[in-house]
Amino acid sequence: MYKSEYLNRIYNSVVSRCPGEKEFINAVEEFLDSMEYLVKKDPTIEEQAILERIVVPERVFQFRVPWMGDDGKIHVNTGYRVQFNSAIGPFKGGLRLDESVNLSIIKFLGFEQIFKNSLTGLPMGGGKGGSDFSPVGKSDNEIMRFCQAFMTELYHFIGPDTDVPAGDLGCGAREIGYLYGMYKKLTKEHTGVLTGKGLSFGGSLARTEATGFGLVYFTSEMLKKYKNDSFKGKKVIVSGCGNVAKHAALKAYDLGATVVAMSNIQGYLYDENGLDVYKIKEISDKTINVIDEYKKLHPNVITGENKHDIWKIKCDIALPCATQNEINLEDAKELVKNGCKILAEGANMPTELDAIKYLMKNGVIFSPGKASNAGGVAVSGLEMTQNAEHISWTFDEVEGKLKEIMKSIFNLCYETAKEFGEPENLSLGANVAGFLKVKDAMIREGLV
Repeated sequence: MYKSEYLNRIYNSVVSRCPGEKEFINAVEEFLDSMEYLVKKDPTIEEQAILERIVVPERVFQFRVPWMGDDGKIHVNTGYRVQFNSAIGPFKGGLRLDESVNLSIIKFLGFEQIFKNSLTGLPMGGGKGGSDFSPVGKSDNEIMRFCQAFMTELYHFIGPDTDVPAGDLGCGAREIGYLYGMYKKLTKEHTGVLTGKGLSFGGSLARTEATGFGLVYFTSEMLKKYKNDSFKGKKVIVSGCGNVAKHAALKAYDLGATVVAMSNIQGYLYDENGLDVYKIKEISDKTINVIDEYKKLHPNVITGENKHDIWKIKCDIALPCATQNEINLEDAKELVKNGCKILAEGANMPTELDAIKYLMKNGVIFSPGKASNAGGVAVSGLEMTQNAEHISWTFDEVEGKLKEIMKSIFNLCYETAKEFGEPENLSLGANVAGFLKVKDAMIREGLV
């Protein structure tokens, strides 16, 4: 599989140790592809068993979460927290609440988080958590009871200088508020142990917008460097209508793009003249039934029930912002055929490995999520700073810092890829640059 016998040994050990963990194995495979460039040049990687150590979490917690529904019935879910690597700082990563959650998904997300956090330049290690509980269709009281039960177990393992969770899919400001309230009650401490908090109790302005805005700022740097161009006049498609997607669409529109298509679990919307992205945000803030509600207001909009069909639409830029593995090889072929020139991931690994290779082989400039969607965790890091210093920055101050961080991440990825002779290979640049900082810390801290 790999030219390096060492890398093959690492990969095979992961496969044998983690049977059935497809998402995690895929994340490791994608990462190890980039290590071919390093292991020959740097014998300390093998001598110090850096890769053997980095693919195994420092700790994994799995626990029962019993909670009571409004009907008086008891429900039981499974909670997870994977503390993957703390070499450069406290564990940092979100809590995903969705029926699809399992150990493989949490490990894949936590593994990616190591390198994403490293790229921000902030002192944050990699971790992730969540549960197979979905807030969809639950009352506020049911969600509160679940969050309180979840935190009753989780609080043992986290802290402002140990592990700082945040929100993720299914875990927004409401859920973070309930989680934080329970943590505060259990510990009798008012600390920055969670990010994505409400503004009234330690949250940061621009956190809601951060991942989507950051994605567009990163893509702007791609356009500038590779195309000597900007978003102005470009046709953009965005998958998802969630927090990342809608804010990416808004920022792209504000920078002069035409957002021609967006999607969610119901299907997709398409208007060659451009969607009203502000109206879509307004609708999605109130309901998940975005497709039908938007069509009532814009009856001429084209809709479809198959969300994969969004990738058949002509575009200059594709921004997948929904979930992992949403773009397969056939979707990649459609994107190439229809003129896509840049694909920047707003979700965590939304593009399958064979699709990534096809896109890059056919001239599409590709950015991995560990680089282009790092805006959310970057502003989470800024929230940690504000909490530690007991200060609050303005929206413009936070957004300005976010923009500079995303520009810095792009330049780091680009210069690293260029150093290895592949300036358009941002996956290589992101993996290597993120890894080198962690590797250096692991060596300097000894065998721990």
